[in-house]
Amino acid sequence: MGKYLIIGSGFSGAVIAEQLSRDVKNSILLVDERAHIGGNCYTERDPETNVMIHKYGPHIFNTDNKEVWDYIQQFCEMVPFVNRVKSIYNNQVYSLPINLHTINQFFGKTFGPEEAKGFISSIADNSINDPKNFEEQALKFIGKDLYEAFFYGYTKKQWGCEPTKLPASILKRLPVRFTYDDNYYANPFQGIPRDGYTAIFEKMLSAPNIDVKLNTHFDSSWDVSGYDHVFYTGPIDAFFTFKHGRLSYRTVFFERFIEEGDYQGNPVINYADSNIPFTRIHEHKHFTPWESHDKTTYFKEYSKETEEKDIPYYPKRLSEDMLILEKYLQEASVLNNVTFVGRLATYRYMDMHHVIKEALEASKKVKNDKR
Repeated sequence: MGKYLIIGSGFSGAVIAEQLSRDVKNSILLVDERAHIGGNCYTERDPETNVMIHKYGPHIFNTDNKEVWDYIQQFCEMVPFVNRVKSIYNNQVYSLPINLHTINQFFGKTFGPEEAKGFISSIADNSINDPKNFEEQALKFIGKDLYEAFFYGYTKKQWGCEPTKLPASILKRLPVRFTYDDNYYANPFQGIPRDGYTAIFEKMLSAPNIDVKLNTHFDSSWDVSGYDHVFYTGPIDAFFTFKHGRLSYRTVFFERFIEEGDYQGNPVINYADSNIPFTRIHEHKHFTPWESHDKTTYFKEYSKETEEKDIPYYPKRLSEDMLILEKYLQEASVLNNVTFVGRLATYRYMDMHHVIKEALEASKKVKNDKR
């Protein structure tokens, strides 16, 4: 019999709990400081419109990992879904990610793929060999005009700093395509759970040997000596009571609207202009096109620096953050019975499928170590 404590009920904690619960001799306590399971992937029905709401922002499941795709479908029917994001800049609507249609529309051209490649190469900053930051990476990829239109203002609003302060690696997730393919993701497996994400977590945590305690805040004062292993998915700096300083995160907040019919005709539209305070609008009825709703609810999304009472979303990973992180990682490395998993506990940007894969591997390691 193993006795386990898991802090956090997002995908990291829920997957580990589900995996450990398969041995009926194990006893698992999962705690979460929120009033619900599911972390930032929590979904619920809007009381006024009955639309399924992604309460903490849109989540479209996508992966290139067949194991992860097969695993998640044990707990839901994943309905195929293609995310086609639009961006409004200077009162024009464009297609993202930047593709052949975006290029032709923006520059007033009718390029074919090879012509577009040559044109983008001619306007890109080829003097940048080793991009040191986000801005240099963008200029090297697409040149000044497309960068300033689609990335400069949006990125500054999203991250709250000049793009020159951000690592170049952030932009590696944003491709440029020389076809008319406007699928936001390139992964082969893409979908949204028919009954929302919360239903997935309910099934994952349904085993009788999993005890879930909500509205329960974990801190360093807890006595964890009675557990064989602890899995921690919260912010790593909070685990160590911020003794080396706070890591910086961006958080988001939303302004909600209700209307009759359809507001924008698309799930997500970015607003790239610097003078518009919000980053994007998401209209949630379009995440479930198999449903029909007379009313709609949509959200303007704003980004800001994470303060003490806020929910951290995106690790900024600025140079000063990485120095602080290294101190926490050194302390974490000597804790043999504690595993730090997930975006906040490892201070990395991770999509849902990355989180699930890491959690599967973490639970497998602990099970193997116990043998």
